[in-house]
Amino acid sequence: MQRHADIVIGGGGMVGLTLAIALAKGGLDVVVADPVAADTALAAKFDGRVSALSYSSIRMLEALDLWPHLEAKAQSIRDILVTDAPLGGAPSPFSLHFDSQEIGRPMGAIAENRHIRAMLFEGAKDLATLSFISPAALTNLDDTGGRIEAALSNGDTVVASLAIAADGRDSPMREAMGISAIGWSYPQTGIVATVTHERPHEGVAYEHFLPSGPFAILPMIPAPGGDAPAQEQSNRSSLVWTERDDRAPSMMALSDAAFESEIAARFGAHLGAISAAGMRWSYPLRFHLARAYVRPRFALAGDAAHGIHPIAGQGLNLGFKDVAALAETLLDAHRLGLDIGALDVLKRYERWRRFDAAVLAAATDGLNRLFSNDIAPLRLARDLGLGIVDGIGPLRRLFMRHAGGDIGKLPRLLKGEAA
Repeated sequence: MQRHADIVIGGGGMVGLTLAIALAKGGLDVVVADPVAADTALAAKFDGRVSALSYSSIRMLEALDLWPHLEAKAQSIRDILVTDAPLGGAPSPFSLHFDSQEIGRPMGAIAENRHIRAMLFEGAKDLATLSFISPAALTNLDDTGGRIEAALSNGDTVVASLAIAADGRDSPMREAMGISAIGWSYPQTGIVATVTHERPHEGVAYEHFLPSGPFAILPMIPAPGGDAPAQEQSNRSSLVWTERDDRAPSMMALSDAAFESEIAARFGAHLGAISAAGMRWSYPLRFHLARAYVRPRFALAGDAAHGIHPIAGQGLNLGFKDVAALAETLLDAHRLGLDIGALDVLKRYERWRRFDAAVLAAATDGLNRLFSNDIAPLRLARDLGLGIVDGIGPLRRLFMRHAGGDIGKLPRLLKGEAA
């Protein structure tokens, strides 16, 4: 079957489908092809990760009428506490505390990736100008001059003005269009698990720096069927545990009791006794930046354009910034009667987003290198740095605005306005 559309998007994940919804709501005809079947993507075993949503990302989801489908399954972040300690040792007396009362709103929310996907499927289902094809992947792109022809793995073709690759870190379409990327693998693995604890987390997210890497404790809503009266009374959290590559396999192979013991050694006693709840997942940690974001009739978005260390929990928010900037660029061009696939139009998006992504990627890489060691002089310097930022109110609030994605030239969607 041959289809015609304004835009074809390869990759219907959290970035690709959000972008498709924004473009369809703006009046463009969009086809999304995703290699993963929808029921697979929503299964609890498919992806055990959670994502931190900044308050600017939440504003975008509200503007797209998506947030009502997720709000009840998202845990508000009331506070963030950053500490540093050797494994098995007492935390440094210097720490960094972000209190949401200082900015008058929660600093964001934590939601399971599968619930974010469910929100997107629900929001997309009634959009007349959005077609979702799965399982199917883009296998070839042919620029025919005024249009681009996309071949799909199911045998269909889509003829469009623009193709967008939101197909992940190893983006086949990025490579097919001749865009290289710089990057490297970290000697670290991310271990993800859900735990329950005796005392409620009260909406506090913890980032505990250990020599092997950051150990994040992210608050979650109560388990389904629970009787907790409010989100802040939940006794459930997600761990994002960064471990050295040479140790991660043995940690994944531990019995439940031994795994809980290792968690407790890192978790501390502030939330009481800990129990592992469910499966464990592990993910390699890598860094990459595409050398370009666009070609004539082609653009990259999300992980196809950049991949950063999860130390600051900004990966999805970085992709959502791409969504907001690309949607605004394309819809503005469309309203002016311009060719949305023209290189000069797409270059505006690249200028808007590439530098910002490079700065954040470099910052997270530097933080990981600074904190993922046990060198005494570095430990002293970073602990003093945490204490200085914590003690200077305006500087602390600036960091909070950065974490909330509320700095710089924001696209309209991130300000809560229609694109």
